[in-house]
Amino acid sequence: MGVRGLQGFVGSSCPHVCTAVNFKELAERHRSEHPGCTPTVVVDAMCCLRYWYTPDSWICGGQWREYFSSLREFVKTFTTAGIKLIFFFDGMVEQNKRDEWVKRRLKNNREIARIFHYVKSHKEQPGRNMFFIPSGLAIFTRFALKTLGQETLCSLQEADYEVASYGLQNHCLGILGEDTDYLIYNTCPYFSISELCLESLDTIMLCREKLCQSLGLSLCDLPLLACLLGNDIIPEGMFESFRYKCLSSYTSVRENFDKKGNIILAVADHISKVLHLHQGEKKLEEMLPLGPNRALFYKGVASYILPGQKSPWFFQKPKGVVTLNKQVVSMCTDPDSNQKLLIGTDSEFNLEAPMCTDPDSKQEVLICTDPESTQEASICTHPEIKQEDPMDTEPEIKQQVTMVSDPEILKYLADPGFKPKPLMLYKTTAVFPAGPEVRWHVERQHAVRNQLRLNFGQVARAHHVQAESYLVYNVLSSGEVECGNSLEDALDRTLPGQAQVYRPVRQRVYSLLLGGSQGDASTCPTVKEWFVYSGNPLRHPDLVRPLQMNIPGGTPSLKLLWLSTEPGIQVRRLDALLACFDLSSLKEELQALESPFQALCCLLIYLFVQVDALCLEDLHAFIAQALCLQEKSTAQLMDLQVLTLDHVDPRAVQLGSLLVRGLTTLVLVNSACGFPWTAADFMPWNLFDGKLFHQKYLQSEKGHAVAVLVEQNRSRLTTFHTLKSIVCKACVKEDRPVVSRRHWRAHHSGGRPPIPAPCSFSAKNAKKRLNWEEETKLRF
Repeated sequence: MGVRGLQGFVGSSCPHVCTAVNFKELAERHRSEHPGCTPTVVVDAMCCLRYWYTPDSWICGGQWREYFSSLREFVKTFTTAGIKLIFFFDGMVEQNKRDEWVKRRLKNNREIARIFHYVKSHKEQPGRNMFFIPSGLAIFTRFALKTLGQETLCSLQEADYEVASYGLQNHCLGILGEDTDYLIYNTCPYFSISELCLESLDTIMLCREKLCQSLGLSLCDLPLLACLLGNDIIPEGMFESFRYKCLSSYTSVRENFDKKGNIILAVADHISKVLHLHQGEKKLEEMLPLGPNRALFYKGVASYILPGQKSPWFFQKPKGVVTLNKQVVSMCTDPDSNQKLLIGTDSEFNLEAPMCTDPDSKQEVLICTDPESTQEASICTHPEIKQEDPMDTEPEIKQQVTMVSDPEILKYLADPGFKPKPLMLYKTTAVFPAGPEVRWHVERQHAVRNQLRLNFGQVARAHHVQAESYLVYNVLSSGEVECGNSLEDALDRTLPGQAQVYRPVRQRVYSLLLGGSQGDASTCPTVKEWFVYSGNPLRHPDLVRPLQMNIPGGTPSLKLLWLSTEPGIQVRRLDALLACFDLSSLKEELQALESPFQALCCLLIYLFVQVDALCLEDLHAFIAQALCLQEKSTAQLMDLQVLTLDHVDPRAVQLGSLLVRGLTTLVLVNSACGFPWTAADFMPWNLFDGKLFHQKYLQSEKGHAVAVLVEQNRSRLTTFHTLKSIVCKACVKEDRPVVSRRHWRAHHSGGRPPIPAPCSFSAKNAKKRLNWEEETKLRF
């Protein structure tokens, strides 16, 4: 994360860059210098997750109440000091950073494999040096902070840019995070979360001015240095030979510095002594070996330029200098090449302005620096990277022409004055076996449908920015979603990964979001999924086709689900939610339950129908831990030591992650359906505790009575049997009886159920879903 090698360089070679500070003192000084202005710290939440998660146990699925308590203490400490906190979360993975995202996910896979190897070998949780954050931590942290009354925002691009912009524009006290990119941005001061002592509010401030003094550079040179060293946009190997060339000609090599430290000094020396000589006279490509990577390099440098700032490294013709609100910085002197860098900070800038930095490679550079600017334009930053349209993945498939029946679309088609906006979220490139009039009609239908998506996209965008939804805006804006790693054992073939288990739910959500008012999945574009699961090399996204929904009374439109206030609309929203899990027939049974057990039963029924590797003992453990959790305090849960249990079971570890990922799926479904349930209904601190589940799992595996599982509480025992009955009856209706593992052991050797490869999906459900390999996992 951040600039390659810079963190180590600052820590070992430039310790004076780090200054000890105290937030209380800084806040008091800020109030005296800015009367009436509340000291505000912008928090890069993604950098802080591992520092916020203080519970000792992390492998069992998460200690969510303990974590919530930790967050509450964090917020309370700053609030008591009179400091306001603004939290930012990553909401998008930018295309130019996708390779880096994939690289980290694959690295995480290796770390998870080592974790499971350790658990199997030692039957205990590894030490903190192997710590891996629980599944869903980032998603549920947003809701925890909002519950605590904190302003929580989700980014429309890389969060660090929005954090730096917010800090600069709002004159904030500083940025709290752990990313060396904040040393590069010319913004408010940068403070380290890893060095924060919460009790005293002491931490370390990393001073970019002192860094510049050590390197002999100015602040505007730091973006250039960052790109030459390598960052999340520029691969580290791109300028490796250039860096070594700088090192070989560097005459002030310091013996007390390591090799990486001397490389940073050498590159900085080259910038100050060589590049500065021709600054403003020559283009960067004339001074650096950019080759075919010019556009990518310029985008990397420009990604550090905040609204209202300019870079002297962009060779500017006098006529090309305009205000940054609509800035087009020319990067060459050839008037015919149309080589321009568009840095948009105004919602009204013209997206059709030339953005190509190379007339041959058509390398476009578009940097949107204002949340109001349009985000849907394609960005091609490398000649070998072809940006595919979501509909342009199977050009040889001849799409059958269907008559328009969507009333929302018919209304627009009847208007002869309708002119769709030029910017479309999806566009059809299918080959239609029909004449030009029919083809025009169908293309017009797609245009209207896309226009409606744009309108609903604004609603989705608002929920996204306010951190109230999950993935909905991503589906509508780009047709591309991602999900990181979960604690799943790649060597255990008895349990499918969460990405596979919950995919049918997501497919129905895609149908709801993209299928028009009638939810017609046949006309929906595919959605690109970057989901981590065993055997997926992440070279390309999976192209996932939406699944047709079956909702009593028909599929309601997004306009109805999201905007209607008519009586009974919550019933329609709940119908849509249950249909996403294919549980419409169980509406009455689920509605009879109290919160939060509606959500729990919804997930358990779906899981046990979907995955035939789950047994009665698993069901007992899931229900018992949820019931016991309701009456346990945070202190009691903290006193429950997982180390006092017989052992840590790797299967229970994966089951814990599977349930929590189901809760994140509920966040997606609930937001897509117009929020029929309140967020509290499916927050993990109300439904799941990792250590408690592990305890119940081991007890259930040993054959303990249900009364023991519910800790001899009669009220819990009654509720237990009610919940178990609902789940088991629902499974029987789907020809999937939930049986005891002892039943398996009596009929099969090895103690585990017979599992069809490659995934243990229910046989009946396999027929109801699209085939995993042939239908839902298409490849480029």
